[in-house]
Amino acid sequence: MRRLNTAVGLALTAVMLFPVYWMVNVSFTRDQDMRKSPPYWFPVHGTLDGYRAVLERQLPYLGVSLVVGLGTVVLTLLVAAPAAYSLAKLRPRGGGVLSFVLLIAQMIPGIIMAMGFYAIFLTTGVLNTVPGLIVADSTLAVPFAVLILTTFMSGIPEELMQAARVDGAGVTRTFVSIVLPVSRNSIITVSLFAFLWAWSDFVFASTLDQGGARQPITLGIYHYIGNNNQEWNAIMATAVVASIPATVLLIVAQRYVAAGVTAGAVKD
Repeated sequence: MRRLNTAVGLALTAVMLFPVYWMVNVSFTRDQDMRKSPPYWFPVHGTLDGYRAVLERQLPYLGVSLVVGLGTVVLTLLVAAPAAYSLAKLRPRGGGVLSFVLLIAQMIPGIIMAMGFYAIFLTTGVLNTVPGLIVADSTLAVPFAVLILTTFMSGIPEELMQAARVDGAGVTRTFVSIVLPVSRNSIITVSLFAFLWAWSDFVFASTLDQGGARQPITLGIYHYIGNNNQEWNAIMATAVVASIPATVLLIVAQRYVAAGVTAGAVKD
């Protein structure tokens, strides 16, 4: 029975990963082989033309996505960490209502938020700018980050907080010196998710930065797509390169993510 379960698991994994394999395969396929029937299951006559196109055309888009992703992480932590600390340890009046509002905020479709941001950004003059995109992307990450960090910080022993107060630490000092270091796993978790959401965002980018001079990689890939476009190897090569940062981050941070997501789920 165990071998059967393993075989089924491997088969399902292969099915789910097949689009990734096909993306890599097409990225090395020549233009004249794209419509071959049956298709090559391996890049028999491999070419690097797609990756050359990435180096020539897509590096600025990748740079913008990196800036937007890192900016989203910073802004998310600046807003979410103090808010979570307040909800978890200071317990302000109306904290329960705020937590419920944050939960509801995650259910709002992104396109509706994008339309609202479009009107605001058009009035304030930040439409088609990188800072505007960072602010918009952060609205997706902040509610999730507050909920995750609140759950984790609620599990921090009160003895640590009391010891800090006995030593003369105020609210801010306790937050910086005690709560943040102890919350490392959850901070890494929300940082990773915030970066991935910003890195893969298309709705906000296409709505709020379509005419900007600096655009993220999702729009860079989108520019390839057209009725007469035949550069499928370049499209797939760009997708492969754009997937590398997310893959590396997930591999490096997976143990922190597992610990951060499950933290606070079980109470002693």
